[in-house]
Amino acid sequence: MNGSIRVTSLGKAYRRYPNHRARLLEWLMPFSKPRHETIWVLKDISFSVAPGQALGIIGINGAGKSTLLKLITGTTVPSVGTVQMGGRVAAMLELGMGFHPDFTGRQNVFMAGQLLGMSVEELQQLMPEIEAFAEIGEYLDQPVRVYSSGMQMRLGFSVATARRPDVLIVDEALSVGDAYFQHKSFERIRGFRAQGTTLLIVSHDKGAIQSVCDRAILLDKGRVSKEGTPEEIMDLYNAMLAEREGESVTQATLDNGKVQTISGTGQARVEHIALLKEDGEAAEVHGVGSRVTLQIDVAVHDALDELTLGYRIKDRLGQNIFGTNTFHKLKPLTGMRAGQRLRVRCSFPLNLGPGSYSVATALHSSDNHLSANYEWRDLALVFEVMNLKHSYFEGCTWLDPEITIEEGVAR
Repeated sequence: MNGSIRVTSLGKAYRRYPNHRARLLEWLMPFSKPRHETIWVLKDISFSVAPGQALGIIGINGAGKSTLLKLITGTTVPSVGTVQMGGRVAAMLELGMGFHPDFTGRQNVFMAGQLLGMSVEELQQLMPEIEAFAEIGEYLDQPVRVYSSGMQMRLGFSVATARRPDVLIVDEALSVGDAYFQHKSFERIRGFRAQGTTLLIVSHDKGAIQSVCDRAILLDKGRVSKEGTPEEIMDLYNAMLAEREGESVTQATLDNGKVQTISGTGQARVEHIALLKEDGEAAEVHGVGSRVTLQIDVAVHDALDELTLGYRIKDRLGQNIFGTNTFHKLKPLTGMRAGQRLRVRCSFPLNLGPGSYSVATALHSSDNHLSANYEWRDLALVFEVMNLKHSYFEGCTWLDPEITIEEGVAR
């Protein structure tokens, strides 16, 4: 079926020889004992993507993401397993897509386009659109060797997406471009998605994964560690980044069906959290623009030289709306004693749009949880925001304007 992807028991192995002599001996005596060690870069990878769906692939460096994409696109042959794809495929795996540095951008467009299955006549018709989308001006007729990496990415993406593919595979290449072109590129990707294109995207950009994808896969040491919702997988990925000796990472399914991730050493923990109304009463539903207080009770289990409490407010997709901590707000907590209890209150106007939100809490040293993570707790609190008294508006933020209108004013 057009746009489908099915990966079954996929694996890739390489041979590692201790020296050149061992490689030569094995070649000369193929039936003698093996003189190499087999290194599996990927093993037992299986998943499927239905037409029109979007799958994100996440993993730390060395997890096997790039190798997996090369196997899927056929640029590398698997050791075991199969990949089945239907329809026309466009892939953005590397900057420039094999552009020849001595040819002009325009000449490279024709070469790359034909590799993607487009005819010369079709490329001539699409050239004005490619040129307009890339926005590299007169550089289109200059050798690619004078391009910056961002310009190569602009032109490569413009060619790969000049016509809507059935399957679009995107690697981290888009992260090289400037913010304007990243936004423009993802708008095109979202447009393709709305028209039924199947997406496979590798990115460390949490917002990109969570705003575009239906599901996500976490790769770890060449295997699928977990598959689930983008929010669940990104929370686990962030916990793995902070993982240190003595830390633990646990996941549990809450009553609302969402999966909560908790990581850290446990030297300090959040015991209770509530979002209070102006009268001090805890509530799960609040009005747009109302004054609220986030109250967090912390238990310190070990003596700590310093302790930072942070929180993040996320929307229903898990994208960050706002976050801060006591370190950045110049409220240092030092000389913590084992057995000490703290109650921290953070008051602010709830200038959010109607919808469901969650709060993640973090207890750590210094300015972030990557140095010493005592506890990171996703989905520590879930609350709803409703528009109870304001005029209708759209979006996730309440930015009420004062509008003035003047007549007869010349420009």
